[in-house]
Amino acid sequence: MHSASIHLLRRARREDVKSGTSGARLSALSVLVFAGPKTVSELAGWERVKVPTMSRLVAAMEAEGLIRKVRNGADRRSVVLHPTAKGRRLLDRARELRLSALASLFAEATAAELETVREAAAIVDRLML
Repeated sequence: MHSASIHLLRRARREDVKSGTSGARLSALSVLVFAGPKTVSELAGWERVKVPTMSRLVAAMEAEGLIRKVRNGADRRSVVLHPTAKGRRLLDRARELRLSALASLFAEATAAELETVREAAAIVDRLML
């Protein structure tokens, strides 16, 4: 399972370059899109990197117009990061590229094999919660 997961992720990540930004930016952007706005330190925690690393990533994402900073209502000294419409579109495109690559990978699988993969994925999803 471990080996198969790594191979599958590597195959999907090859598509990230076609999106026009880095995998790290796409990963951080996906947190903001799917988990909601975060502070820099919260986002660093989600992505398991140090705050200075995330600060550099955030600066690059802001320069690309993928995120915007909004003053935190609870603490005016901090900011909350929000994805922009451009950031959401980029993430959607990157996901489409990855899904297309995965669809191509499984195109030669039999119906029974695809059902087995679906069942295994459902088990893994359930156990991850």
